[in-house]
Amino acid sequence: MRYLLFALTASALVLTGCGGDDEAGTSPTAVSPTPAGASKLTVQVRESASAKPRTWTLTCDPAGGDHPAAAQSCAALARAGRWYEPVPPSQMCTEIYGGPQSATVTGTWRGETVNASFNRKNGCEISRWSKIAPTLGAT
Repeated sequence: MRYLLFALTASALVLTGCGGDDEAGTSPTAVSPTPAGASKLTVQVRESASAKPRTWTLTCDPAGGDHPAAAQSCAALARAGRWYEPVPPSQMCTEIYGGPQSATVTGTWRGETVNASFNRKNGCEISRWSKIAPTLGAT
């Protein structure tokens, strides 16, 4: 019985570590509402590897450009924090395939140069995509 209790406790600890929240300790207010610099981005989205890309420009503070949902996109980017950072190589991700879509976002976000790639090939990448979904368009 003691060994069973130990095994269950150890399993619970391991599973707790697998479900980590990549936003631990942050809140939507952690991103400053005042830009540290200009925000001008080029967003390119492909529905599949062979599809013709859709390309938009997006400016924020104030929202503009030819992006069809500029205001919602800027708000999603502000809420997402450092949305342009890739998934860390050591991050454990679920093997869930979300679709063939891919996207790149390049330019300047609040004074910082960004060159970010997105896809939906696993749970971590799906999560990244979902956080800024208004920017990348409907899937």
